[in-house]
Amino acid sequence: MNERAELILGGVRSGKSAYAEAQARASGLAVHVIATAAAGDTEMAARIAAHRARRPGHWVTHEAESALAATLAAVAAPDRCLLVDCLGLWVSNLLHAGEAAFTAERAALLEQLPTLPGRILLVSNEVGWGLVPMNALARRFADELGWLNQAVAARCGRVALLAAGLPLILKDTP
Repeated sequence: MNERAELILGGVRSGKSAYAEAQARASGLAVHVIATAAAGDTEMAARIAAHRARRPGHWVTHEAESALAATLAAVAAPDRCLLVDCLGLWVSNLLHAGEAAFTAERAALLEQLPTLPGRILLVSNEVGWGLVPMNALARRFADELGWLNQAVAARCGRVALLAAGLPLILKDTP
């Protein structure tokens, strides 16, 4: 387990990214954002731009649409706070990349997470409270993200669930 790692869960527009950004600011460390989104259309490009506009200009951004573990390993340092936003988009990217990529990248992240130095903030969607999706890929996404969230939570010292912009601390290992 990595006591300095925190998983931040929530639904769409729950405030999870804003909370993670506040945690990063409060860390007092140099902040590096690991962004997993791909701007596949104009609406997604606007979402990405809104996230960038909220962040201080001195924060460094790294793009990691698939190779998240390798990016974390390359960027992590004792004097840094890494903010990963978000695991849900990363899982979606990997499921579209194929089974081999998904399996390898998931395993690499789970192996790497407990060893990373510095503060690690991982944002992810909580998708388990909605209806069971109607198509196989959407069901697979919900299943895989739920299983990943459980595995990441087990490796993090702190887990927060956001609803209406308010955090509920689910786990806090001293």
